[in-house]
Amino acid sequence: MTTPQLFQPTRIGDIEVANRIVMAPLTRCRADEAQGDLPGSTMNVDYYRQRSTAGLIISEGTQVSPVGKGYMATPGIYSDAQVEGWKPITQAVHDAGSKIIAQIWHVGRITHPDLTGGAHPVAPSAIQPKVVAYTHNGKVDVPVPHALSTAEIKDVVQQFRQAAANALRAGFDGVEIHGANGYLVDQFIRDGANQRSDEYGGSIENRCRFALEVVDACIAEIGAGRVGIRLSPLTPFNDLADSHPQAVFGYLVEALNQRGIAFIHFIEGATGGPRDVPGFDYAWARQAFKGCYIANNGYNRQMAIDAVETGKVDAVAFGRLFIANPDLVERLKRDAALNEANPSTFYTPGPVGYTDYPAL
Repeated sequence: MTTPQLFQPTRIGDIEVANRIVMAPLTRCRADEAQGDLPGSTMNVDYYRQRSTAGLIISEGTQVSPVGKGYMATPGIYSDAQVEGWKPITQAVHDAGSKIIAQIWHVGRITHPDLTGGAHPVAPSAIQPKVVAYTHNGKVDVPVPHALSTAEIKDVVQQFRQAAANALRAGFDGVEIHGANGYLVDQFIRDGANQRSDEYGGSIENRCRFALEVVDACIAEIGAGRVGIRLSPLTPFNDLADSHPQAVFGYLVEALNQRGIAFIHFIEGATGGPRDVPGFDYAWARQAFKGCYIANNGYNRQMAIDAVETGKVDAVAFGRLFIANPDLVERLKRDAALNEANPSTFYTPGPVGYTDYPAL
């Protein structure tokens, strides 16, 4: 029997990978907050090393500035100390034969001053989302965000540019811009959060401007072949929606294709929920975008094999399955039983539910 293409090597932009199984970005809240949101503990290194059978690992969301932080104990990539903290992780992944890119992230309005050193949340418009933040002072409503000025927007674009440069300094093979799940880039794209009337709001072209400026800044810093973006055209996560997702994301996909970036990582349907949400044609996006199409959301082994074999996707990203199955690639190859994840340990400190899941 021939080996399914899912398990065969390919290229994702400039990055050669051993298989088409991607470890999706997974917030685990185990950075060293007391030391300035530092990654790189022995536990962090072990966690990523264990999962290095993935062709490509996308790191947990990594904030581009202190104001971009939305959750306790998430790592950053804006300081020299954080860059140094990532180096043993990227080295361990490379030594194990895998590749790793940094997901660079700004949460925008999905945060609280308790998480940002007192800084107020920012967004395209001063619209309060119906979400809560989990802080050291408990569960609190997020406030009405500050609407970014044009000058402030330019500053945030430069934070993403610096994060891309820092990622390569830290040993990453590239970056994924977090443009999904209701965070800052997504807030500009979708009219549920963006009600501006300047060059960053109103028309589809204007609402996509910030996302494309971030992409262009990262390309200028590290090259298009090492830049990807994650998009979720239909997810309601973090109280966000758009009135015409096919039109706005269709425009965005075509603009991204023109830039020759490495990949688009699509969350198909609602994040962590149903896949059959109407409003966007992923098959169209697959044809319109000539880079690597990475699919995500609720794939099992057979779905992933079939999707790659039929050319519907180039690679498949798995999230929760990688939490509980550090050797997920081998388990999928053998069609072996899978460990069940324990959700109560997803965001808790320490190794329990982090580095203690058994391999075959």
